[in-house]
Amino acid sequence: MTYVVTENCIKCKYTDCVSVCPVDCFYEGANMLVIHPDECIDCGVCEPECPADAIKPDTEPGLEDWLALNAELAEKWPVIDDQKAPPPDADEWRDKPAKLAWLSRSPGG
Repeated sequence: MTYVVTENCIKCKYTDCVSVCPVDCFYEGANMLVIHPDECIDCGVCEPECPADAIKPDTEPGLEDWLALNAELAEKWPVIDDQKAPPPDADEWRDKPAKLAWLSRSPGG
């Protein structure tokens, strides 16, 4: 099992999860984070820290595409190991549905 960052992170990019991760398995894109599935130790401490409820265990049904996306983007984006301020409009985007069209594949940092 691993944890997966899902669509709720897009345009919110809260980094509360990063500050509790003991293995630095989060990677930063321009407008979301992902978890490297081969580095995640399945401890689960990140899941309750996410204000957008964007982190889920990969055992939940329907997350196969998100797991693949996390794996793909974690190979391209830089690791993030320090908490940062969220984007100024993060709270406005937090509960919006269907945010995949807003995903930037550009690295963050």
